[in-house]
Amino acid sequence: MSELIAKSTITAVVGLGVTGLSVARYLARKNSAFAMFDSRLAPAQLNAFQREFPNVEVFLGELSAEKLCQFDEIILSPGLSLKLPAIQAAKTAGVSVIGDIALFVREANAPIVGITGSNAKSTVTTLVGEMAIEAGLKVGVGGNLGTAALDLLADDAELYVLELSSFQLETTPKLSARVACILNMSDDHQDRYENFSAYHAAKQRVYYGAAAVVVNRADALTQPPMSAGLQLTSFGLNKPDFNQFGLIEQADQIYLAFQFEPLMPVSELKIQGKHNVANALAALAIGRAAGLPMASMLAALKKFKGLPHRCEWVADVRGVSYINDTKGTNVGATLAAIEGFAGAQHKLVLIAGGDGKGADFSPLKPAINRFARALVVIGRDAKAIAALAENDVQVAFASDMCDAVAQAHQLARSGDKVLLSPACASLDMFKNYIDRGEQFIAAVRGLSA
Repeated sequence: MSELIAKSTITAVVGLGVTGLSVARYLARKNSAFAMFDSRLAPAQLNAFQREFPNVEVFLGELSAEKLCQFDEIILSPGLSLKLPAIQAAKTAGVSVIGDIALFVREANAPIVGITGSNAKSTVTTLVGEMAIEAGLKVGVGGNLGTAALDLLADDAELYVLELSSFQLETTPKLSARVACILNMSDDHQDRYENFSAYHAAKQRVYYGAAAVVVNRADALTQPPMSAGLQLTSFGLNKPDFNQFGLIEQADQIYLAFQFEPLMPVSELKIQGKHNVANALAALAIGRAAGLPMASMLAALKKFKGLPHRCEWVADVRGVSYINDTKGTNVGATLAAIEGFAGAQHKLVLIAGGDGKGADFSPLKPAINRFARALVVIGRDAKAIAALAENDVQVAFASDMCDAVAQAHQLARSGDKVLLSPACASLDMFKNYIDRGEQFIAAVRGLSA
């Protein structure tokens, strides 16, 4: 690797992952010179990058403040913190530090819908995208979900629907979205932020420059810091008022509704659980603010089956339903899943645990003790989650996913639901959350083999 940086190079791309590759492709299309940095000595994407960009300098290992200070701009991948000493030194030296979403905003020639939140953002982003497709629009859907934002750019795009993480938002000075939404706020990523307030502040950046905002009536933390002059719509599971989406009961049926008008029966939704009813209402509110026709949105809702690994029905085995919510990687997501599948006629057996990323698990305690028959715990934070159980909630420790499913099977009774919703990241035991979910599915299928 060269120790000297060519004078023509003005942009440093820091982080050689999926986002870094998308930035490199974008800069190459713009004929902009750049160098690639990664703090790892052997990033997984290195060979792919060097095949695609054989003439681009790559600097591996500990980030050099001296080198980074030579650039006009740094494009920082969301997996790397702004607090890294080399990044802070570059900022102090006057180097602009932004992320891929800020680049995307510069280039996009179609309206942007920005969706964030502690949980449910993948479901709602996908659903709004399906609504736009149903309406006949050429739409790009991605960001923190699926395709990297810069790889979505197209001259003929009519709408972009982006899932955005707090990490992406903290390097985006102004999103200027047509519609922006924070779906909910709960404790997450406390291994990266000083406190919850810092995490919340990062999420609030989705509203910067927005023309319209959508908020959750049940969560005051989703409100924008200033709403004067903004078109504001809300969603919630109660009866809606003016410019609100909610639920109305008519003729012994519960309907999704806007203002005072019923739109469709909840019973026609294929996605299950109260949390998914809220997701449907959020998508309708976002879609309407983006100008999508109501008929198209309702048609998409009736078809939508949900996402893999997100409150996904796996099988019924001897009267017990098995639900895969491996994407429930934080406390808020797991709480929504428990409450969404809770019922008066059955109990839950919850499989939870993993790397809690410094989160406070205590908000789960009331729901676990009200709705769970048993708790099967796995991973690094198993003991912390087990400590939430009281009264008659049985606790079992499992060594792996196969063991967890076997123990849950023994503890469940006919009519119960076994719910994998870990409230934790997966990397202490699995390749990723998908691997965790697939191991759960394989173990469940093994029960009836």
